Amino acid sequence: MPTEYADAVVVGTRCAGTAVATTLARAGRRVVGLDSAAFPSDTLSTHLLWPAGVAEVEALGALGRVRALGAPALPIGFAAGAGVEVRSPFSAYDGIDYAMCVRRTGLDAALVANARDAGADLREKCRVTELLWQNGRVAGVRYTDREGTRELRAPLVVGADGRRSTVARQVGVLDPYRSAPSGRACYYAYWEDTRAEWRDTAAQWREGDSLGTAFPCDDGLLLCLIQPPVSRPVDRSESAYRAMIAEIPGLAARLGGCTLRGRVRSAVDIVSYFRRSTGPGWALPGDAGHFKDPVTAQGIRDALRYGRLLGEAVAPVLDDPAALDRALYAWERRRELDCLEVYQWTNHLARAEPMSPLEIELYRAAATDPALSCAVMEVMSRVRAPGDILTLPQRALFASRALFHRGHDNALHDVLRDVRDTVAEWHERHQVSRTELPPLPTPPASASLESA
Repeated sequence: MPTEYADAVVVGTRCAGTAVATTLARAGRRVVGLDSAAFPSDTLSTHLLWPAGVAEVEALGALGRVRALGAPALPIGFAAGAGVEVRSPFSAYDGIDYAMCVRRTGLDAALVANARDAGADLREKCRVTELLWQNGRVAGVRYTDREGTRELRAPLVVGADGRRSTVARQVGVLDPYRSAPSGRACYYAYWEDTRAEWRDTAAQWREGDSLGTAFPCDDGLLLCLIQPPVSRPVDRSESAYRAMIAEIPGLAARLGGCTLRGRVRSAVDIVSYFRRSTGPGWALPGDAGHFKDPVTAQGIRDALRYGRLLGEAVAPVLDDPAALDRALYAWERRRELDCLEVYQWTNHLARAEPMSPLEIELYRAAATDPALSCAVMEVMSRVRAPGDILTLPQRALFASRALFHRGHDNALHDVLRDVRDTVAEWHERHQVSRTELPPLPTPPASASLESA
């Protein structure tokens, strides 16, 4: 069986995988990426990049290629709910003050080309079937291509292979240590967008327990996503999708004059999670290690950012196993601490409940306060944390307004629930900041075998 050697193997070469591969290659490391797809290739994704996500594309040197795909810059954010509309320009994040919605066929191909230009050896139609172990460490992979089965050995295997990660399964961490099932399902499709006045705006509407978005993207299209409660029985037909749009009048008006193109896609049984993501000779960036419900559109940004940071962390220490293990653990720990509050906020929005009294009062205040409306959009782009929007004094003010507007009996229960949730989330973050990551599971039996 043919055997090759590299400094790192990356399994999966979409967003997280190309970020790792690009960074390692630019550091002078020999990195080989393996993907079962042939690019350009589509994948299930709502693919919005807030300004922080666009900034990560720029950090990898791929923004020119991505802009050339033709997706419009989206400098305006718009959110509507409870009869209130909030509109604001985005603040700059590392010099980027616009969002983009780029379909994955073009985006992923651009990231692959960028990684190859950096010197990464990315191979398509290669399926990883097994991890190789040596002295309790992952030491490479066995994979198949058109010519048969091959072995590729390296001190680090990066599993950037998504939620159903082969690497996660083979190192025994497929079951997350922290998880939350979503209360929402996800249905989306593309529309031919004839509304030029909206082509600069990333828009979201909340109506009752449903949420819908309209994001202009490349080829004159827009992506329209609907997230109803999972408790509502909905089939995956075009007629059901159109009926859900009709239940959100603002979104239906936005789509006026637009034409549906292609089929409706869907995702159900969505679960947000953290998995243990590093161990001796292996790491899991992207959805393989951490996933959030698409309601806040944070996935691509985090895949790019923490893929890049992983490459930067390990490039100097790939030849020193002990130092490599320390760098991997520190990277995983950083990602958990960075992402936990956004994970909690995402889970809150994924409950598929009507807007809370505090959310309604926040929208009302932001609609007439440009600084506050800008701050709301900054949460989406990770310029500020969700807790920075509703400070304790602001919560008290909005709670008093909610009690006034809705009446004591109607609002008090919801306000008290919000307080309980806020305290519980703060306590979780505090505990996580003071404790180590959970222990790794016992390595599989193959880990004790030395592969010649």
